[in-house]
Amino acid sequence: MLDRPADRARDHGWVYGLPPGITSKQWPLDPVTGFPLMHGFTLLLPKDYRVHGEDIVAVSFFATAPDHNDGGAADDPEIREAVLARPAHPRLSRMTDILDYEYAALLLTKHEYEGPFATPPAPLPLATAERPRWLDVGGASAYFESAPPFAQKMFAGPPRGDLAENLAIALMPRATDPNAGKAPQDPHLPRNPPSDYQSYYYFIDGVPTTENFRSHDWGKDHAHNHLGGTMRPCQAVLEMSPFYIEFEEYFGGYNFGSGNAELDFKDMKFEWACG
Repeated sequence: MLDRPADRARDHGWVYGLPPGITSKQWPLDPVTGFPLMHGFTLLLPKDYRVHGEDIVAVSFFATAPDHNDGGAADDPEIREAVLARPAHPRLSRMTDILDYEYAALLLTKHEYEGPFATPPAPLPLATAERPRWLDVGGASAYFESAPPFAQKMFAGPPRGDLAENLAIALMPRATDPNAGKAPQDPHLPRNPPSDYQSYYYFIDGVPTTENFRSHDWGKDHAHNHLGGTMRPCQAVLEMSPFYIEFEEYFGGYNFGSGNAELDFKDMKFEWACG
């Protein structure tokens, strides 16, 4: 995540801001609150990661707003039914977390990725939750207002209070990663079929104590936000395809309990864990 706005001609997407190339009616609403889900990021996929066909070049991720994510989701069948009855984007996938909060991902064509920014739809008339902050000042500014100091330093300055304000994404290849192209595997939970995926850590003499914990040299320079390869979740390694993105809270501005998340955009699985 860079400290400047995105330039679609040279960058690989953006964090915060607005999704491209969709109509307001196609913007996914939150079945819990009836408000629009918050756009977290839009990522231009490298060619090796375009697993849904050559024309599907990007993915946009939407999340429950952090000020709507606290203590577990309430269930209002009337709001849920009204949201799910609305017209949807043809490549929309919805996901829920362990607290029953909602997330969504859109697979975008090249034409959509290069299209104009979308305008968030109005919330459902049934919506009774407090209006999320991002709808008034944009996701970047809303996150900056409550971000810890280390995260605020990732911005060149306080973001403008604008829905379109974003930060660029730049992709850089990992120099060394023995798990590139492999499905993640938790060393304590055998995968079926088994994988030759390697853990980024080990214990001296195989004795699992805090004092014996070590990280392999090949993983020490791996970025926190990445596509595929070695997974570094805050808790257990998830069983996902090799085609996933792992990202931190600041990569879009979420409430993951100071943790991080993984989105498998091939099989459309999503999970996060607190730090």
